[in-house]
This record gives sequence, structure tokens and C-alpha cells, in this order.
Amino acid sequence: MNIVLLGAPGSGKGTQAARISEIYGIPHISTGDIFTENIKNQTSVGMLAKSYIDKGQLVPDEVTVRIVEERLSREDCAKGYLLDGFPRTIPQAEALDKVASIDAAVNLDIPLEKLMRRLTGRRGCPKCGGNFHIDFIGDVTGCPKCGEKLVTRADDNEETVSSRLKAYTEQTTPLIGYYESQGKLRTVQADGAIEDVLRSVLEVLKAL
Repeated sequence: MNIVLLGAPGSGKGTQAARISEIYGIPHISTGDIFTENIKNQTSVGMLAKSYIDKGQLVPDEVTVRIVEERLSREDCAKGYLLDGFPRTIPQAEALDKVASIDAAVNLDIPLEKLMRRLTGRRGCPKCGGNFHIDFIGDVTGCPKCGEKLVTRADDNEETVSSRLKAYTEQTTPLIGYYESQGKLRTVQADGAIEDVLRSVLEVLKAL
């Protein structure tokens, strides 16, 4: 089964992707990971991507597609794969359709206001590495594990989160319509507990 996983920052996409990958025995392919791999191994396409990244430029779609296509050609993808972080735009989706056959695009849907709270409410411990959320720890400022003062990630402030969500809405939301027009879109409400969301995802995949 070849799956594209859609979801805004904070929707739980990474968590669900790991579980789906494990249950179906298919690789979880994150474009961030394969970019890093190609650059680390100094492949020709990796070095090409790096030349844009080093200049602070966006990597062109054709380069990104080449990297994804190479990854999908590997033996571990023979029985399927789960794409996370690609495609991000309609042109990328169109390019993907030329080199791969997608069975379903699963969209993890959650109201933007809930995403804002999820992301701005995260707290981390610089000492033990623990991660927490104000929904569970309330106004506690010390790490429940070691007592160190909790901190908020620099990119979890409201201004940055708003910018990330806006970019997602403008760039990636059109993909929902794209896959819906192909009859491949499956939308799952993702504002519940992790296990409940996973159960809903598995139900829509079993129905394919």
C-alpha cells in the first residue's frame, strides 16, 4: 500500500506515521530524512540539493522528486511505503503521479486553533530532555522528572507558529482537493487521543 500522509504542523503526523509504518511493515519515508541521507552520502542529487540549501534557496521540485523517486525504487518499498512531508504542493503531487502510484492520501484534520495550543503549549527540559505540555502539567515551571526549569522552543512562539500554519494552509491545503478529485482522499479527525486517531486511520486504510 502506497500512502501519502497529510497534516499540518502539530497534527501528530510523525507519531501516526511511525505507528502505521510499523503495523503495515512499510517504510516511513520523510523527505527531511532522505535529504539528509543524500547530502551526508554526497550523492550527485544530494550535492545538487545542498547547493540550493547553502544559498538559502528552496530546492526545486524536480530535484526533490528525483530524491524521492530514488528512495521509492529501493527494495524495501516493494510492498508499499508511507510518504511524510511530500508532496507539499500541487506541482510536486503531479510529478509524483508520474513516477509512483498512490493508493490513498490520509489527511489528519484538526482545527487551527487547537494546533496553535498544541504547539505553543509545548515545554521541554534542557537537562534530561523530557517533553511536556501545559494541558497535562498546568502552570508547573519545573521539570516533573528532574526539577530543571522548563523552556519553550524558540519556534513554538505564537508568531512563528502562526506563520508556519499560514504557510501550510496556503501551500499544502490545495492537495486535499487534488487527491479528493482522484477519489484517494481519506480524512481522519485528529484532535483526539493518539490511539483513537490511529484506530480511525487503520479503519479507512482497511476499507481500501
